Amino acid sequence: MLINGQPYRSIWRDAAGIVQIIDQTVLPHEFRVIPLADMPAAAHAIKAMQVRGAPLIGATAAYGLAIAMAADASDAGLVNAFTTLSATRPTAINLRWALDRVSTVLRPLPIEARAAAAMAEADAIAEEDIAINAAIGGHGLAVIQAIADTKPPGATINILTHCNAGWIATVDWGTALAPIYKAHDAGIPVHVWVDETRPRNQGAALTAWELGAHDVPHHVIVDNAGGHLMQHGLVDLCITGTDRTTANGDVCNKIGTYLKALAAQDNDVPFYVALPTPTIDWTIHDGVAEVPIEQRSPEEVTHISGVSDSGKAVRVRVTPADSPARNDAFDVTPARLVTGLITERGVVEASAHGLAKLRPTAV
Repeated sequence: MLINGQPYRSIWRDAAGIVQIIDQTVLPHEFRVIPLADMPAAAHAIKAMQVRGAPLIGATAAYGLAIAMAADASDAGLVNAFTTLSATRPTAINLRWALDRVSTVLRPLPIEARAAAAMAEADAIAEEDIAINAAIGGHGLAVIQAIADTKPPGATINILTHCNAGWIATVDWGTALAPIYKAHDAGIPVHVWVDETRPRNQGAALTAWELGAHDVPHHVIVDNAGGHLMQHGLVDLCITGTDRTTANGDVCNKIGTYLKALAAQDNDVPFYVALPTPTIDWTIHDGVAEVPIEQRSPEEVTHISGVSDSGKAVRVRVTPADSPARNDAFDVTPARLVTGLITERGVVEASAHGLAKLRPTAV
């Protein structure tokens, strides 16, 4: 996608072969590109959320493993890098998927061949992610077009999204935002309600930044406004992303997604989830009971960062100093609340039956 007219991916290799990322912790107030000089830098980027979003986490982990192989391609080096990277963000299934994929390629190879093979596989994962997300966008466009066809010509389609599942959360295009970009580019008048998405405000900071850069009309709203807007007929559909989807269609996404799905069901608003098929965890069937939910620092709840009117970056406490906080990063939306899953292979029912056609033969 474009930033100030220049095309960017969220992760790429420069002319010297160095892996570069966009530091998302300083957006939207600063645009900063940083190199991943070594495997610990890649692990830190994932853990500190300099990169975030399940597909991008997977791609970054793959590059992190490749960078590690350039330093130490021994069996011990491979195990160490795999273990370190896999512990960074346990909820995002793409992380383990990417590490497993690269490791499977590397294990049979002689040590001297591993570094080049790892980097080639990481490159392939990145390229595939772009193609997958473009296809998700196309299938999601059809969903938006079908709703537009029920309205008077030129009527605005109001879409609510939660967190950030745009191009900055993938290598390019995004998942939940890809259909919106495709619809906007096709001339369908779309407008997006952007949940702020506490505690880290990925919606207010990142989704709004993305949509503004692409000239997509939008408003940032507080997290608890979605149900109210639905009650008043101001939301035509919801589209979110997911960090892990179970074999029966339960969806694990940023905390607060479940409440949006409940409100959508109560107001007959379609609730779609956009995802690449590598985000499906075929080993899990009960999302609430089985998906590990990452517990992040309470300071993400008790403190908030931003920019003052003078342009200075500030971090302030918003709670009493002696009040503890809990910070569950994700929740699970049961499949029964999901209208459909928008994948690169089409829109399917959120159920074991609906997902069966997507199931890899090796699983």
